[in-house]
Amino acid sequence: MNGWTGHILRVDLTSKTFKKETFTEEFALKWIGGRGFAAKILYDELKPGIDPLGPENKFIVALGPIAGIPAPNTGKAVVAGKSPMTGGYGDGNLGTRVAEHLRKAGYDALIVEGKADRPTMLYIEDDKVEFLPADAVWGQGTYETNDWIYAKYGKGVGVINIGQAGENLVRYAVVRSLEGRAGGRTGMGAVMGSKLLKAVVVKGSKPIPQADAAGMKKAGHDDLREVHRIDKETGWSIQSTNGVLAWCNEVAALPVRNFRKTHHPDAWKVDGERLNDARIATYGCPNCTMRCGITIHDDEGRESELDYENIGLLGPNLEIFDLPEVGALNYLCDDYGIDTMSGGCVLSFYADAIEHGAATGDYRFGDAAGSKKLLGMIARREGEIGDLLAEGTLRAALKFGRGSEAYAMQVKGLEVAAYNCKFIPGMALAFGVSPIGAHHKESWVITFELKSTSRESYGREKAQKVIELQRIRGGLFEYIVACRFPWIEVGWDLENYPKYFNLVSGLNWTLDDFWTVSDRIYSLIKLFWLREYPQTDRKLDYPPAVWFDPANADTEGPIAGKVLEYDKYDGLLQHYYDIRGYDKRGIPTRATLERLGLAEEARAAEKFGSLT
Repeated sequence: MNGWTGHILRVDLTSKTFKKETFTEEFALKWIGGRGFAAKILYDELKPGIDPLGPENKFIVALGPIAGIPAPNTGKAVVAGKSPMTGGYGDGNLGTRVAEHLRKAGYDALIVEGKADRPTMLYIEDDKVEFLPADAVWGQGTYETNDWIYAKYGKGVGVINIGQAGENLVRYAVVRSLEGRAGGRTGMGAVMGSKLLKAVVVKGSKPIPQADAAGMKKAGHDDLREVHRIDKETGWSIQSTNGVLAWCNEVAALPVRNFRKTHHPDAWKVDGERLNDARIATYGCPNCTMRCGITIHDDEGRESELDYENIGLLGPNLEIFDLPEVGALNYLCDDYGIDTMSGGCVLSFYADAIEHGAATGDYRFGDAAGSKKLLGMIARREGEIGDLLAEGTLRAALKFGRGSEAYAMQVKGLEVAAYNCKFIPGMALAFGVSPIGAHHKESWVITFELKSTSRESYGREKAQKVIELQRIRGGLFEYIVACRFPWIEVGWDLENYPKYFNLVSGLNWTLDDFWTVSDRIYSLIKLFWLREYPQTDRKLDYPPAVWFDPANADTEGPIAGKVLEYDKYDGLLQHYYDIRGYDKRGIPTRATLERLGLAEEARAAEKFGSLT
């Protein structure tokens, strides 16, 4: 089966056993890999209602047919499980040498089941699997854990690991790898921690099956050089992702003061130009020639790798405008294994709740020292407030009450990424209908919306664009598996990806073939949500209530006096459902499921909620 190894490694931590399983070509072509494999396995194998932090949950590492093969930005892996944050389907991706080594070990996916009886490291070397004690690094951060693993096995191995946040089941704990790579902000680090799984180390030496290995090698290396050339010509890597911060501030889309404000006069102090000026090193994922990880010295002299999301949410969102101080908060999040986006939103929500009388405490916006202290308390679940904030903004708001749920910046329980959409309807929709919660990776429609259409429009064209981008960003790149940045940032043609796929598989697919797969995966994830929340309705796809509140409107600037309009947003959401073939609850209709080859899944779904 060219393009796939045809094998999945299934590991049971409870019994310390493993087995090598095969999958069919039909399965491969229907789900491709990455998110597709993960969603299908979890849907088929998890019982509805299980505790995401219990031994019945599964932790999955899934790869795609071009993952790990040298070509532009293919050093990526998907990590997935039932989300401790949302209770629904959860995943994330991260750059890691695991992408290459797991495939060279002979596997397209790893399924981890059960729970170990002590802190454990899983070591995979080709056909060998070992369950090793990890007591020496249990309780340590991700940096020390990485160094310990490298000292034992060398820096060339594939590694994913967790810090104290994952060990202590912080619901937004991430999986970490390499210098500054992190993924699974839906709580995949907590899933690892719940299984007492400190790390996975992989070393593979087998060839990856490819129909035209020589052709793929030439195309991959030529294209890596070309992407590098374009990056240098355009200068994207000079500011990397943080180049967007100044633009967000200008167009009133920056998260400031728990998203209460959309711009700030001091934002320039942490923008892309200042980040580049402070650069001491640059890191990237495997097979990347447009590296985005700009590293600076934080206020304690440590190396901290920054990008827009963590600067936006740990900086302006907390009203902290000192770059080394922001770097320190980012370093702590990375070392503890706390998601920087959720971490920033949780801290800003707490400050906001105190300010509005829903909570008590001496923490305030702008308090860098207090932010450091709270991150440590969260990672250790220390004290009542550390334990509560480790649960995320939605659960904290339900505990605080007094109207605080309205300004808990989350969708489906997952905190909003660093785009303030109080008057950006299309991007608000993208957050609302993201299948894992408010993540920008699914459909970064904001530039289309603010540059190509009227900001005030709630028209069908915006819903169509959200879907188009979901098919590419949350679809294609999540299951083949590769990074979006060559396409997004330097204009690398999407047609290159069918080219790579066809070279390794021997098939002759076009982009249209991939869009059907994308729609199939999105529909299956919707059924996963229906199964977990049988009473689900369209409110699950709404952004935070505060974005609709006229009292929260800007008092000056380009959107003064404007917020989202509830009825118009609902109409935009209905456009999305109509185009997708979903009913008014946001559930795929029976006809849609059958069209996408999900008739069997549709019959199973009827046990949990009727289909139209």
